[in-house]
Amino acid sequence: MTYSVAVSGASGYAGGEILRILAAHPDVEIRTVTAHSNAGQPLIQHQPHLRSLAHLTLAETSPEVLAGHDIVFLALPHGQSGQYTDALGDTPLVIDAGADHRLESVADWDRFYGGDFHEPWVYGVPELPVAGAKQRDRLVGASRIAAPGCNASTVSLSLAPGVAAGVIDPSDIVTVLAVGPSGAGKSLKTNLLAAEILGTANPYAVGGSHRHIPEIRQALAAARASAAAPDSTADEGIRVSFTPVLVPMSRGILATSTAPIAPGATDDEIRGAWESAYGDETFVQLLPAGQFPRTADVLGANTALMGLAIDRAANRVVVVTAVDNLVKGTAGAAVQSMNIALGLAEGTALTVNGVAP
Repeated sequence: MTYSVAVSGASGYAGGEILRILAAHPDVEIRTVTAHSNAGQPLIQHQPHLRSLAHLTLAETSPEVLAGHDIVFLALPHGQSGQYTDALGDTPLVIDAGADHRLESVADWDRFYGGDFHEPWVYGVPELPVAGAKQRDRLVGASRIAAPGCNASTVSLSLAPGVAAGVIDPSDIVTVLAVGPSGAGKSLKTNLLAAEILGTANPYAVGGSHRHIPEIRQALAAARASAAAPDSTADEGIRVSFTPVLVPMSRGILATSTAPIAPGATDDEIRGAWESAYGDETFVQLLPAGQFPRTADVLGANTALMGLAIDRAANRVVVVTAVDNLVKGTAGAAVQSMNIALGLAEGTALTVNGVAP
């Protein structure tokens, strides 16, 4: 069976990456691409690297245009997806790459985003440990999927095995991330001009204001929930100090996350938690002891590479994780989740191989 697909926000970075991956997918037909201010223009004018899709023209984003497809991807700014998802009730599968359907807490939404709150959808991070299982189990047969925030899923994947196994203390998590500007979208912003970011590193959203913090806490609470009490996902006691730093690389996230070692946890138990969680995974890989990833190694790949260190002098576990924010952080996770929901081979159209140099 071939599934018809519409992609909104197709002129942006996330929408373009979804299209790049789907262009190589044997089970889908990209039938419609939409935009707002760029509607009526050729897709190739805004995504000149997508040569196989040069025949497509950007249509206006509207419920009427998006309806009638088997699958709709929404790659819109935060707060804009809900107006369309409410009108797509007959669409078999909708995947939102924005934040509108990620959070379970109304209070968190009001504090970090504001505007209308929309119901949470199944979270699109298949490898995430949850309640003694994996998030992929919840994605099987799903009709509504919330693709993750790129920073949030990187940190969550980094620490969830330790939280699930009880070998780290989630009450004192500290994470610092080097991130590329493509994660901020394609809209023109002065602080993202080349003259402003080349040759410098700039922290932003310092002091607990970044929108991905509640998403991380929610994911780690799900990891902490036991199989006996899978609905016990309250995030009390999970505290995250989160500091992103904008660096001059167009793609990529390098997240260094640390947490205290739980009393009595041995080195073998600590490393074993991550090996057990990801040893059989294709797209999340723990490197051998003493090795740490580079963002260059995951560019273009749907891969999260992580290295783990046990700092006994500081009594902390240190996890360094590299992802391509547009692939494993967004579009790749969305397509991977789509594959699972539809019963297709999970890795269809996705690669573990990066692009070098």
